[in-house]
Amino acid sequence: MENLKNIVIPVNKETPYFPSVEFDYEKGECTLAGESYMEDCYKFYNPLIDWLNAYCERKNSIIFNFKLYYFNTQSSRMILKIFETLMKFKEKGGQVEINWYYYQSDPDMVEEVEDFQRESGLEVNLIEING
Repeated sequence: MENLKNIVIPVNKETPYFPSVEFDYEKGECTLAGESYMEDCYKFYNPLIDWLNAYCERKNSIIFNFKLYYFNTQSSRMILKIFETLMKFKEKGGQVEINWYYYQSDPDMVEEVEDFQRESGLEVNLIEING
C-alpha cells in the first residue's frame, strides 16, 4: 500500500477565509491554521476528511493541531466531523493527540473547544498563545 501524499495548502491572501493546511503522512501530524469561513465548507473539508480516514487505516498514531483563530458555524460542523473521525480512530486503538492553540485574548474559543471535547469525547490540549 503506497503512502498518502502530503497535503499542503498555504495561506492565500486572495482567499483569506480558507485555512492553511499541512497534513504530513510521515510525521503523522496534521495542522489547520488561520481562519475558516468559506462558503461550501464541505468542498474544502471533505477531501481532508477523506485523507484523514485513509491515514487512520494505515497508521497507529496522529497529532492534530488546530491553530484556527476564527471559524463560522459551517466550518465548526466540519471540524466536528474531523473530531468524529479521530474518535473512531481512537476507539480502534489509535493514539490521538489534539492540540488547540488559542489567543489568551479570546476566551470564547476555549468554550468552542470545550464543546468539541464534550461532543466528541476526545481530550484536547488547550495551548494559550499571547495575542
